[in-house]
Amino acid sequence: MPAWKSIALFVLTALAEILGCWLPLLWLRQRTTAWILVPAALSLAVFVWLLTLHSAPSGRVYAAYGCAYVAVTMIWLWLVDGVRPDRYDLAGTALALSGMALIALAPRA
Repeated sequence: MPAWKSIALFVLTALAEILGCWLPLLWLRQRTTAWILVPAALSLAVFVWLLTLHSAPSGRVYAAYGCAYVAVTMIWLWLVDGVRPDRYDLAGTALALSGMALIALAPRA
């Protein structure tokens, strides 16, 4: 799978997971209707399905995805939660992305 496709798939996967966890949080904190749990469950199902679309072994996919998830959550922190990531957030994200690149893009036979 081309690198750009893997990265795009990781971003979509992270968004599906975050949304699937964020919607129940809204329900618990803001007392929204329980119907919000339906799209949350669907989002988590999409998250699992998206993880299966990678051609690499599952353990390697999960490891690389975890690193990409860190980056997407920092963007979520800024855009949705309204908290600007500080230098430690950015440094940690850079380290995580470096790990993802090493795992996902390493030349393998």
